[in-house]
Amino acid sequence: MKSGELVRCFGSTTLGPRGQVVIPVNARKDLGLESGDTLLVFSSFHGHGVMLLKADAIESMLSKATERISSMEKQVKDYLPVSKVKKNQGLSASK
Repeated sequence: MKSGELVRCFGSTTLGPRGQVVIPVNARKDLGLESGDTLLVFSSFHGHGVMLLKADAIESMLSKATERISSMEKQVKDYLPVSKVKKNQGLSASK
């Protein structure tokens, strides 16, 4: 995919009688998909679509998101006055 491109259409495919689809060759090449890769299947667009994501990509995305949240949490704690941090910690502890 091109840098900064969020969504790209690689063509179309047909759902076969056994529920199988063929991922177009240009999509497999561009996305680095290989035979044997584990893909997670999600519903999308309010149940009107299907999204396939590489399992190892999900792990990487979650790890990066966790790091970013931790960094944001530290920045908030460093920014807020001590009294507000203690008050917010008390609220989250009581939940």
